[in-house]
Amino acid sequence: MEKIVTLEHKESVRLDPDQLNGLCGQLGDQNALDVLCRTVEELAVRLSNCERYWRRRDWTSLRKCARSLVAISEQVGMTALARVAGDVAHNVDVGDAVATGATLSRLIRVGEKSLTVIWDQQDLSV
Repeated sequence: MEKIVTLEHKESVRLDPDQLNGLCGQLGDQNALDVLCRTVEELAVRLSNCERYWRRRDWTSLRKCARSLVAISEQVGMTALARVAGDVAHNVDVGDAVATGATLSRLIRVGEKSLTVIWDQQDLSV
């Protein structure tokens, strides 16, 4: 009898507390929280857009969307999300559709996990 192995994709995410603290220092706690909430919503929309562009094979839009995810996620300290979004853009640049699909899947997992972590820490003591 053969064994069937199921691989579980578990992604760890990293939030840069210094980046979040800097936001609070610049904007104040309430304004920083407002910015963070709007950013989370925008990231969710862009993750969805990236997936849609992938399905359409719209490489230009996918690259642009992934690059925007890098910029936005760096602003709020989502370092893992920024790194994986950069990997997606890089794979589009080199024309590797298989690697793009794989890294996009990872981007969606990391993105969902990152957004969950932010929402779970709504009392961000930043």
